[in-house]
Amino acid sequence: MSDKIKSPGLIASLIPIAVLIILLTFNVNFFEDTLSGANQIALILAASVAGVIAIRLGHNWKSVREQIVKSISSAMPSILILFLIGSLAGTWMISGVVPMLIYYGLNLLNPTIFLVASVIICALVSLATGSSWSTIATIGIALLGIGTTLGYNEGLVAGAIISGAYFGDKMSPLSDTTNLAPAMAGTDLFTHIRYMILTTGPSIIITIIIFIVIGFFNKIDSASTDVNAVMDAISGKFNVSLWLLLVPAFLIIIIIKKVPPLPALIAGTLAGALFAVIFQPEVIREIAGGEGSFVKQSYMAVMKTMFGNVSVVTENSAVNELLSTRGMAGMLNTIWLIISAMVFGGVMDAAGMLVRITQTIMRVVHNAGSLVGATVSTCLFFNITASDQYLAIVVPGRMFAKTYRDMGFKPELLSRTLEDSGTVTSVLIPWNTCGATQSSVLGVPTFSYLPYAYFNLISPLMSIFMAAFNIKIRRLSDDDGESHVHSNDDRKDI
Repeated sequence: MSDKIKSPGLIASLIPIAVLIILLTFNVNFFEDTLSGANQIALILAASVAGVIAIRLGHNWKSVREQIVKSISSAMPSILILFLIGSLAGTWMISGVVPMLIYYGLNLLNPTIFLVASVIICALVSLATGSSWSTIATIGIALLGIGTTLGYNEGLVAGAIISGAYFGDKMSPLSDTTNLAPAMAGTDLFTHIRYMILTTGPSIIITIIIFIVIGFFNKIDSASTDVNAVMDAISGKFNVSLWLLLVPAFLIIIIIKKVPPLPALIAGTLAGALFAVIFQPEVIREIAGGEGSFVKQSYMAVMKTMFGNVSVVTENSAVNELLSTRGMAGMLNTIWLIISAMVFGGVMDAAGMLVRITQTIMRVVHNAGSLVGATVSTCLFFNITASDQYLAIVVPGRMFAKTYRDMGFKPELLSRTLEDSGTVTSVLIPWNTCGATQSSVLGVPTFSYLPYAYFNLISPLMSIFMAAFNIKIRRLSDDDGESHVHSNDDRKDI
């Protein structure tokens, strides 16, 4: 059967992508909420086009289907985490953790410094935990509530949150992508992190400067937002206590202790539920909405919050929007999108179309600048087509490792480029697992925060700039070349 399979041409490989882009363009113009089904169907239709091409090239349906299942399986950890984030956000809301963070945040963060403070806070939490997802789903939600209450555009606030969270994730030795990139390139973790500082440092400094300037020159209409009224509404509904900080502190500690994400999120969810019962009995009774013992009401309220839509109603309509959660059920559209994206990526991979397109990119590689530019483009391409940041690191890492070595560059140049592009741009793609997740968790459309996620936009450009101007580009010497060759060969067994 393999003798009958033809390799796809470049034009044939680009057809499904062109179809996807056209359909997504229609969706943006015709639908108010593209995540409720329109984008999912666009991905399935584009996958169908790719499937027809695959069959015409000689692939049988069974092999294509197997690759689709494999692609979906690779996204299952993200899907499970997404479910648990929905439950965690719910219990942290009714426990008063998120309202407490908003309450004290409004006391401490004035509009001028709020944006830059959000970047720094998220960067520190993400650096400590190694997880941009956990950071955005916890402290990020609270900061979004503070920012919108202060009068900032939600896309701008989300951009600051995401910029800080992804900087911390990228530089943390606890992060999975920070460990994955050097493994694919053939270098060690701390060499990789130290070398990333050369591009990541300037990127986050520029980002901070931009948010400082916006904070000083952005005129907030104080009449549009009554901060005191918001704080009164929160304190009138919740028992606002610093003891509630024990819940996020507990989650951060167990993540630092390298507890895996799923058990950590379950523990964080249950901690929120316990504190809700202890500190917020009136909220528990309101959500349960029925008679019976407090034990029964507590059980019903916690369960409702973990699986479905729950709103805590106050006399302030602005606060009501902040105090609503969607639980696991609220994540279903996002999970539907991720599965559809994995179907599309699986078919494209099975037909060899992704490899064909990247082979074409390699023809323009002649020096460090073009090599890094090609790597950045390939990572972005995989984030768009395969819809997964791990694939955007693994596949280009495997593809380019030998090329970097053959052209005389040390492997940390490749590992840094993989992170500067594959990791940070994933959250900018609406149908990527990261973009879909963070958009859903924050309740802000991807295209709303994309223009303001300055760190994520600057990082790949900084990587290309440094290579194009030959700034601190490391090359193999005659002494260490042999060791790095073995390192890359050993990578194949990982």
